[in-house]
Amino acid sequence: MAVNIGAMFSNRAKLSPGLEAFVGEAYRYTYYETNRRINGLAAFLKKNGISAGDRVAVLGKNNEHVTTTMYAALKTGAIFVPLNYRLQAPELVYILNNCGASLLVYDDEFGPIIEKIRKEIPVKHYLKALGKESAGGFEESLAGMPADEPEITGGGDDPAVILYTSGTTGNPKGAILTHNNLFWASLGLMHSINWFHKYRFLSIAPLFHSGGLAPMMGNVHAGATTVFLPDFDPGKVWNVIQKEKINFMMSVPAMLSFMLLVPGIDKMDLSSLDHIVCGGSMVPQSLILTYKDMGIKVENVFGITEYTGAVTFWTHDMDMDRSDSVGLPVFHGSVRILQPGTGAVLPAGEVGEICVSGPQVFGGYWGNAEAGAAVLKNGQYLSGDLGRMDEDGYLYVVDRLKDMIVSGGENIYPAELERVIKTHPGVAEVAVAGKNDARWGEVPVAFIVKNPNAEIREEEIIKLCKENLASYKCVKEIRFIDAVPKNALGKVLKRELRRQLAG
Repeated sequence: MAVNIGAMFSNRAKLSPGLEAFVGEAYRYTYYETNRRINGLAAFLKKNGISAGDRVAVLGKNNEHVTTTMYAALKTGAIFVPLNYRLQAPELVYILNNCGASLLVYDDEFGPIIEKIRKEIPVKHYLKALGKESAGGFEESLAGMPADEPEITGGGDDPAVILYTSGTTGNPKGAILTHNNLFWASLGLMHSINWFHKYRFLSIAPLFHSGGLAPMMGNVHAGATTVFLPDFDPGKVWNVIQKEKINFMMSVPAMLSFMLLVPGIDKMDLSSLDHIVCGGSMVPQSLILTYKDMGIKVENVFGITEYTGAVTFWTHDMDMDRSDSVGLPVFHGSVRILQPGTGAVLPAGEVGEICVSGPQVFGGYWGNAEAGAAVLKNGQYLSGDLGRMDEDGYLYVVDRLKDMIVSGGENIYPAELERVIKTHPGVAEVAVAGKNDARWGEVPVAFIVKNPNAEIREEEIIKLCKENLASYKCVKEIRFIDAVPKNALGKVLKRELRRQLAG
């Protein structure tokens, strides 16, 4: 029988009916209670003509109604589409039209932007969640609906979720994650790091991101409790960790840095917190060591949307001297380094394109078969990321392939330059991009945002580079700017920088 992720929740509810499933500031639902809510919403979807293959979108922060909607949609064979709530109106219009969403659940605070775009999107049914309920609200939709198990529809290689990529090179693409993708990804998580029955997980990484969504399946598989926090507030995070006896969470390095600024951490009872998974960018070893001194293990994860989340993990059970790596491939997964262009497998130590394979590889892009075919080769996904593996299989991520600068026949990786320049105390942010050059082909240029009141001279930065890097790698020009251009997920838009250089 094909695996259906919605049915997986039903199974957990039978096994652990009294275990808390979803917890938030104003609610606590057991697996039994949550499953009845899911079934009620599934009945509502069917009553309103939502059937297998239809798209159900959600514009909401981390909260139980987001995941309740997901599981209800998956039980009926519909496809769940979590939307990035940081997007602007035109971006939401594009995505909702691209996926052809039939139903949209949205948080009350996003009501104004929904009203603004209603006439431009194909949505037929709207459900407002949170805030003051009104006709057509989320809770009202559950009232009077049967809570019996619906007939499970779909599963296996059928689309389950469409996660839209960040769109650093143009319009975002909808990565199709199948039921099988989600199933195997959750097993990979549980079999790679500590993820135990009755663990309590703090959900703060956005659910529209694979790093926030994938743990939802892992928690159901393991029988863990998800505690939702809609907004990141460092002080509140520590308070929730203490109050709810949190065992682990997903984060990004900036979160961990801000959390260290909260006064009185040394007086808090953090004994429940075993580990924090951290990804999105490289985790500085200083952060790992600081948290280690606090009795908390920070673990590196390298994730890809098209791989349904985690590709590799570095944990404290591995070599501490390799904490600058992203560790070893996730259980049930495989990683190889290929020569760009030829596809030849490269030996240990050589930099090439990171290629991943296994049951986590996505099912292509929604409505864009050409883009999917360009990155899917014989069941493998060509990531577009550059990396190398050492002799023991530890992966080191170097940069994005498209961001690599070729100068005088030598490869220059902007990320390497950025790491050096960030060590200057006056630098708040830096991004390096290639500029066309008649002599060298390309030369690296650094775009720098200064810290408040900092005074930096161009020659200081160039000297810093020369002291730490080979001369051919050093930046040839510095441009001071007010802000580094980024998309809604916070990823730097190198194409905008290259456009400035071309102009």
